[in-house]
Amino acid sequence: MGKTLVGTCSWTDPKLVASGWYPQGRRDAEGRLRYYAERFPVVEVDSTYYGLPSERNSLLWTERTPDGFRFDVKAFSLFTGHPTRTAALPADLRALHRGRPGDSGPGDPELLDELWRRFTTALEPLRRTGRLAALLFQFPPWFAPDDRAEAVLRQWSRRAAGWPLAVEFRHPDWWRPDLRQASADLLARLGMSTVSVDMAQSVADAVPPVDVVSTPRLAVVRFHGRSASWGSGSKEDRFRHTYTTDELTAWLPRLRSMAARADELHVLFNNCCADAAARAAETMSGLLAAPTASRTATH
Repeated sequence: MGKTLVGTCSWTDPKLVASGWYPQGRRDAEGRLRYYAERFPVVEVDSTYYGLPSERNSLLWTERTPDGFRFDVKAFSLFTGHPTRTAALPADLRALHRGRPGDSGPGDPELLDELWRRFTTALEPLRRTGRLAALLFQFPPWFAPDDRAEAVLRQWSRRAAGWPLAVEFRHPDWWRPDLRQASADLLARLGMSTVSVDMAQSVADAVPPVDVVSTPRLAVVRFHGRSASWGSGSKEDRFRHTYTTDELTAWLPRLRSMAARADELHVLFNNCCADAAARAAETMSGLLAAPTASRTATH
């Protein structure tokens, strides 16, 4: 049975800071991360989706967390084919940016290679200290399973050789019953971990919940909340959800199955409205720690 680590998809979200979850005196940059790391063993870094990380921040993150703490770092938006503002790139690389909104293709290889070099160089302190668990590649809803998408994954497998990649698909067809095994096998051949999700199944193009483990090194589950406004409205609308104990308990068999097949399982909450994610993570941690017999008697 592998280790199961529970945390949230951000520790710096302004709504979390404003919620009062961080106590007085622990709301500066250093205090927040140290306080968070006292309560959870893993966190996702989402700022790296919007811009390249810095080596200085990586060094600070290693200094402010204990040995064994783990970071899942979200890939820069251009890596996964999301529309990316030219201003988000380093100034000396902006002339290479083609800026093709909605294009999930490989883009300019020269630009991607240089961005990848800078991205990974900045994260080297996390990798060197054993804190880097995964680079999370979250592909957009239009990234459907076909030959072109497979080519993109293969290109990233070559470019990122030696780095721990985890892949989240936002197009539901990857996990259709008739394609599920093929998708899992593809990720396994490429050495990429699977990111499973929990979300409202009533919305259009909902990604089904699966318990796929494509590499024995790591499996990830991201809980996005169950808002009916997924895919529309503001960020608050899309992610507003307070998980009930019953909703979380229903996931326990899947999580235990995944943990039995992976060295490490990360359970991350992305219902990032106020302190909802932190509270859900606390509840899930308690459920996973409870003896099986008492859970059965209670539920």
